[in-house]
Amino acid sequence: MKYLVMIYCDDALLSALPEGEFDTMMRGCFAKADAMKAEGTLKDSQQLEHPEQSRTIRVRQGRTSIVDGPFAETKEYLGGFNLIEADSMDEAIQIASAFPWASIGSIEIRPVREMAKVRERVGAAEAA
Repeated sequence: MKYLVMIYCDDALLSALPEGEFDTMMRGCFAKADAMKAEGTLKDSQQLEHPEQSRTIRVRQGRTSIVDGPFAETKEYLGGFNLIEADSMDEAIQIASAFPWASIGSIEIRPVREMAKVRERVGAAEAA
């Protein structure tokens, strides 16, 4: 089963890292990601730009509103994600616990819904 591992960052904790620690951490993340890709556990991973660059869009009663930045005010923000393959939530937790970001932010793990099953359930044809 696939799990989305969402990495949440806290700028206060990031800025408190000793000089060079962020780069060291990132090199470790890349090495871990490369190893996980080689073994087939990591399907994809991306970093996101800072929340200040985001826009929140809502459509209500035919009217579209666009707001700068994320909707929620919070110290932690979604900084990136990893799409992994694991046999269970327990295994996904074990994999995610080894990510360095857990020590300076938080990691949310969420099962990915199999869209083919949803398509079948609602009677929607497969995309061409």
